[in-house]
Amino acid sequence: MSELRQNYYGNLCTEMYEILHEKAPQDELDFYISYAEKDKKILEALCGSGRFLVPFIERGFDIYGMDLSSEMLHKLKQKAPDAKVIQTDILEYSPIEKFDYIFISSGSVSLFTDIKLCKQILAKIKEMLTPKGKFVFAVETMGDRCIDDDGYKETVSVKTKDGFDLILKSKNYYDEQSQTQFMPGIYELYNGTELLQSESMDFQIHLYKFGEMEQYLKEIGFTNIKTYSSFFKDIAIDDKCEMFLFECSVIQ
Repeated sequence: MSELRQNYYGNLCTEMYEILHEKAPQDELDFYISYAEKDKKILEALCGSGRFLVPFIERGFDIYGMDLSSEMLHKLKQKAPDAKVIQTDILEYSPIEKFDYIFISSGSVSLFTDIKLCKQILAKIKEMLTPKGKFVFAVETMGDRCIDDDGYKETVSVKTKDGFDLILKSKNYYDEQSQTQFMPGIYELYNGTELLQSESMDFQIHLYKFGEMEQYLKEIGFTNIKTYSSFFKDIAIDDKCEMFLFECSVIQ
């Protein structure tokens, strides 16, 4: 799918992500674990390199994972060789059984900047839920908008385990009409002054207004929707928070 490729995590992006985000933030992890039960079947869609999925496994939950990035899943398998994960496009994922709890962490639903496609993905997830199942996820808000840049600037620099310098050069610009934050980046791996590898990423996210996602979820058929502004489950009242968190189910 072109939109998923648009935000695809390649080798260098995955390497930097692992260095910067090796472990899940505790408050966010606690939030997603609060919905989990030991006798329920769980899916983390867009599980990436497993910073959330692995702690679920360690706590004994029956969890599955799926992601499109082979690079990310390779990192996950290094941490948890027996993890039940599959590399696939979410719209092509056809599990045999349905899930009692599905979650997508880290605001990754905002990666689907094509709203028509986003609705298709949300509907697909609803189909994968058991009748009493819950879907929990987060999106970025208008409060997360970045200042526009004139050109590419070095924004992050880290050392790899091999002692190389991994640098991200990026820029930001926002499109008011589509509510899309564009953050194209260039990852460069250096040994001293020698450029070893370069990789581009067309990264972009949709920034949500208050009440926008709720309307999409109702259109899809979710009837019980709670919107939070924090991992402590404070009810959202506007879009001045950095992230909206949603708890969705269908009242039978």
